[in-house]
Amino acid sequence: MTPTILVADDHPLFRQALALAVTQVLPDARIVEAGSLDRAVRAVRDAGDLALILLDLNMPGAVGYNGVALLHAEAPAVPILVVSGADRAAAFAQVARFGAVGFVGKDAPLEAIEAAIAAALSGGRMTPDTDPPDDIAARVAALTPTQLRVLLGVLAGRLNKQIAHDLGIAEATVKVHMTAVLRKLDVGNRTQAAVAARALGLEVTG
Repeated sequence: MTPTILVADDHPLFRQALALAVTQVLPDARIVEAGSLDRAVRAVRDAGDLALILLDLNMPGAVGYNGVALLHAEAPAVPILVVSGADRAAAFAQVARFGAVGFVGKDAPLEAIEAAIAAALSGGRMTPDTDPPDDIAARVAALTPTQLRVLLGVLAGRLNKQIAHDLGIAEATVKVHMTAVLRKLDVGNRTQAAVAARALGLEVTG
């Protein structure tokens, strides 16, 4: 089966560069591109047979590390390699918390990006030069896609009725998911859940 690679970055020229790096590693790869987080999520749902996700941290719809968290929730078995202009020392430990297998800077030589892609495809996982992921980060990473979207809605200050409208589900269903979120995060209320998630970089814009 031809492997499918998702390249998610809002800069067309850099997507082309990443696509070139992918073809150097996997000449027969099918490459799917996305210029926003929403398009990346849809691509993950539509592809079904993804072998790897190459993800920029900063693109429309992505704030903090919510892109990594959302895509990992959608496809927990698919490795995510973050390719970003963010400072590696500061960002790598954070993206690893939410399921990314590696981090490579956008300023890295093409050969280094190719090596990172090859390592991610072969099951390799880079180790941050920091402490291992803490418990609350692991709990956030364990949320389902809908639970994570409900949590992000809470972070944005949305009421249950508004979150239900945003997600196209019943308000009662939002309450069920919120209860599950509180239980998984081991917190007592929405405010504590928001504080915990915000401390991990899951900020959202208003």
